[in-house]
Amino acid sequence: MTKIIDLTSDQIRAARSMLRWDQSDLTIKSGVSLATIKRLEKMNGIVSANLVTLQAIERAFTDAGIDFIPENGGGPGVRLKK
Repeated sequence: MTKIIDLTSDQIRAARSMLRWDQSDLTIKSGVSLATIKRLEKMNGIVSANLVTLQAIERAFTDAGIDFIPENGGGPGVRLKK
C-alpha cells in the first residue's frame, strides 16, 4: 500500500461521512484510538501523525471502498469506488 503524502483532516471527515461512520466506527476499523482520531480531525489541512497511524486510517477507508484523490489543482478529496 502506498502512503498518501498529504492526508487532510477534511478528507478524513469526508470519508467518514460518505461511509456514514462516526469517529468510533473509524476507531474500530482502523485500530487508531478515539483520542487520536479526534485530534487529527480538529487539525486544519494536512494532518500530522506517525506513518503507522496514517496507514491504518487509509487502510480502513480503502478497505471500505474509499478512493483518496490527491491535490491536483482542485484540492484533495475522496470518492467511493465503483
